[in-house]
Parts: sequence; C-alpha cells; structure tokens
Amino acid sequence: MATEAHGEEAPGLVFHPLDQFIVKPLFGGEHVGLFTITNVTLWLALAVAAIAALFVLGTRGRAIVPSRTQSIAEVLYGFTYKMVEDVAGKDAIKFFPYIFTLFMFILASNFLGLLPMSFATTSHFAVTGVLALAVFFTVTIIGFVKNGAGFLSLFWVSSAPMALRPILAIIELISYFVRPVSHSIRLGGNIMAGHAVIKVFAGFAGLAAISPIAVLSITAIYGLEVLVAGVQAYVFTILTVVYLKDALHPAH
Repeated sequence: MATEAHGEEAPGLVFHPLDQFIVKPLFGGEHVGLFTITNVTLWLALAVAAIAALFVLGTRGRAIVPSRTQSIAEVLYGFTYKMVEDVAGKDAIKFFPYIFTLFMFILASNFLGLLPMSFATTSHFAVTGVLALAVFFTVTIIGFVKNGAGFLSLFWVSSAPMALRPILAIIELISYFVRPVSHSIRLGGNIMAGHAVIKVFAGFAGLAAISPIAVLSITAIYGLEVLVAGVQAYVFTILTVVYLKDALHPAH
C-alpha cells in the first residue's frame, strides 16, 4: 500500500493485491469451517458446471458437421488423447479419463478466474496441492501395482557408474517426493502472481496522470494471463503424463 511521507494514505493508490485471494463465506459470517460454503466452493462448482455444459450440452447432437461448441470439445478431447498416447504410450490410454478430467478442471478453473469479480481457485495451494497429491499417490500406486518391487528401479540409474548409483538413487528418491510440491507451486504460483500484478496496475489506473499507461498495461497483462491459463493447465497435465510414464515404465 502506498503512503505519503507523513504516513497518510495517498488517494487513488490504496490497493491490496492479495485481498482477492481471501476465502470468504457466501452466506455471511467470518468463520470458515469444514463444511462452510465459500467463494472457493462456488467457483469450483462453476468450473464443474462449465465442463458439464461443454461436453454434455455442447455435444448432445453429435452432429457430423459439428457446431462451434462441439468442435471445441472435440479439439480438447483429441489434443489430450494424443498427448497421453505420444508421451506415455498406448498402455496409458486406460488412464486417459482421469488425465482428461484433470486437464479440463484446471483449464476451466484458470479461465473462470479471469472473469471480473471471479475467484481464481487455482491460485490457492490448498487446491493445487490436493490435485498434485492425487497425481502423486495415483502414479505411485499404479507403479507398484503394475511393476511390484520393480518400480523401485525408477530410482536406480543403471546406466551410471556403480560408484555413483547410490548417490543418484538418493537424489532420485528426494526429487520423487518433491514432485507434489513443485507440481502444485508451479500452477498456484503462476496464477497468483498474474492476478496480483493485474490488481497492482488496476490500483494505478485511478491516477489520471498515468491512467492510460496503466490501462494499456492491464490489457497486455490480461492477454498474457489468458495464455498463461492455458499453458499452466497443459504443463500440469503433461507433467502428470510424464509421471505416469515413469510408473508404467520405471526402468532407466
């Protein structure tokens, strides 16, 4: 918050970029309990509703010449299917429904968070952390179910000199358990940073002297954030597919 020399707040420069990430109850009160319906709950539900509308209502006609909505649904489906097949192989296709659901949920949440007066749910590490932990436990369980103790070969770099293999095994083990942290922070940090920067420039837009520059900056950053919303959904998903590939084919 900008202040004047005597500690008074400068008119037009009072803004709090992080206030937009505060979790608030929808029906009054200040306490947020385990079953409290909050703004996060609302926008998570809207993300699910948007996906359902796209794939249930948008494709209900199954037209040979697809409508725009059906075309979007088909492109997203085909894009994700090809990504899973190309990166993890045909034996990973059985896990496509989970990966596609993950991709669509993050994509919808990211784009809905760009609407005016909305809430960016994927800016919260409580959301991205749950998604990342779900991926971590899923691929770990798949790895042991499919390969048994052979899944541990993921941490044993057989192509390295024997003297280095124990050290590399420790490094691989640490990096494996750090995956959910980096997986969640990458998504949440990028979304939070972009929205915070937009809010900062929006605060400067109230000053007549620099208002045009601030508005142009907001427009440019908003355009960048639209790109980031799609890219971050893709990055989260393709990392999930890479982790799945490691679980299905653990040998180095």
